[in-house]
Amino acid sequence: MKKILLLIYTLTAGLIFQSCGTGKESADLIVHNATIYTVDGGFNIAQAFAIIDNRFVSVGSNNSVLSKFKSEQVIDMKGKTIYPGFIDAHAHFYRYGLGLHVADLLGAESEEELIQRVKDHFDRNPDVSWIMGKGWDQNLWEGKEFPTKDALDELFPDTPVLLTRIDGHAALVNQKALNLGGITASTEMIGGKVILKDGKPTGVLIDNAIKLVSSKVPDPSEDESRNALLGAQENCFEVGLTTVVDAGLERGVIELIQKMQQEKALKIRMYAMVNPSEDNMAHYFESGPYQDDNITIKSFKIYGDGALGSRGAALLRPYHDHSDHYGFLLKTPEEFDELAMKMYENGFQMNTHCIGDSANRTLLDIYAKYLKGKNDLRWRIEHAQIVSKEDMPKFAQYSIIPSVQPTHATSDMYWAEQRLGSFRIKTAYAYKDLLDQNEMLALGSDFPVEHINPLFGFHAAVARMDADNWPDGGFQPENRITREQALKGMTIWAAYANFEEHLKGSIEPGKLADFVVLEEDIMTVSRKDLRNIKVKNTFIGGEMVYSSSK
Repeated sequence: MKKILLLIYTLTAGLIFQSCGTGKESADLIVHNATIYTVDGGFNIAQAFAIIDNRFVSVGSNNSVLSKFKSEQVIDMKGKTIYPGFIDAHAHFYRYGLGLHVADLLGAESEEELIQRVKDHFDRNPDVSWIMGKGWDQNLWEGKEFPTKDALDELFPDTPVLLTRIDGHAALVNQKALNLGGITASTEMIGGKVILKDGKPTGVLIDNAIKLVSSKVPDPSEDESRNALLGAQENCFEVGLTTVVDAGLERGVIELIQKMQQEKALKIRMYAMVNPSEDNMAHYFESGPYQDDNITIKSFKIYGDGALGSRGAALLRPYHDHSDHYGFLLKTPEEFDELAMKMYENGFQMNTHCIGDSANRTLLDIYAKYLKGKNDLRWRIEHAQIVSKEDMPKFAQYSIIPSVQPTHATSDMYWAEQRLGSFRIKTAYAYKDLLDQNEMLALGSDFPVEHINPLFGFHAAVARMDADNWPDGGFQPENRITREQALKGMTIWAAYANFEEHLKGSIEPGKLADFVVLEEDIMTVSRKDLRNIKVKNTFIGGEMVYSSSK
């Protein structure tokens, strides 16, 4: 009898084991015991997911996933929070990578410190043919006056110097660089300016004037470009970015990015906005929009005006601190109209940099001419920084997407009212007002203009405070947005603005398995602690591409 019972037990146990073993589908990776913000249509929170062939195949409770799937790779997250991979909706990825190897002028507190940093950089790199630097901001200095080339001329009489302001819309150069660019006191152009003092160039160039010098800088070699892209990727992974929108690329760089993606060297996903040169337009208009899992090429980046900090933003009324200056458009309205016609006829998204209220009005009206009402073309205004109350409704009327960078508000708030005055400042950095138009915002950083960390932008969007949590109550707090809105802005809404919402932006079956694990929950932690939260892991297609050593 005991032998019969033992046989029955053995057979039953075997059936149970066989059922559990063979009844489960094999997955490449299972993650469980987590707090997962799926950012799906219901903004649901899950506990687990399974991944097969780089995509999520199941998302739900621990039991629902673990009962259906088995894997040799199972990660118990022990309660950590997971989010869709962060998307930076407006950055300069390639330029950031190149900038890792030039003089870092970010945060220089005086012109003297700027010069010393340039000198130190040259001492470390004495064989360079050009001295390059980026990141200075005269608004941090006592007096807030632009620098001059005098010290550079004395230190580097035979080596050209090009030092770009933090926003990329002004630069300081020395006399050698002015000579190479053919720039004199009488040089004039549309959309640019040579700053003079006592009738002579000071060395400061605004917007299109910079191109006269920058065009003389030798192009980087392929090895230098590869290193720049890989360096930028490494830093992006460290802060949880899995997709970056590069706002303005040449065809050659785009093709190098695609080549490196095919080689599996470049794993970060890209949304490439193309520079609208005649050659680039001819090529991409003929080939048409392109999209795969790694890159989307469906848009062109146009510059409408300059930046507020360098008084290049085009305003409807004069600058409050410069009563005879309005800023300027970088092209004529007719040229913008012609570009819009070409984008519309060839099926490309038009994404235009607009800072000032005049630039926003000009481009919104040109967009309206071609969009004609509600549509799904997803044309974007990049920055939408100062928008008059009369023009704000045009975003909704023509389904135009505002692509904004919350840290611009908290970087500019110390001096922006000086530029705009007490009334017009209320129409600036109005992210909640913009969100209300189409119930959508695409959030980015504009790095390297701002810090690369997307959580800094998240904090700025929901708190309207700087890194020191100043000011109390926030800067123009009526335009802060909620945490849920901010998370959507850097995930699903950013994906939508890129025509990629079917590929990414949420943790749902069928989408690419890009996700980020944080040490703390940005949806519940105190606002003052948001900038201190660290990324634990970054995954692309289910592959871990970054892991914190802590």
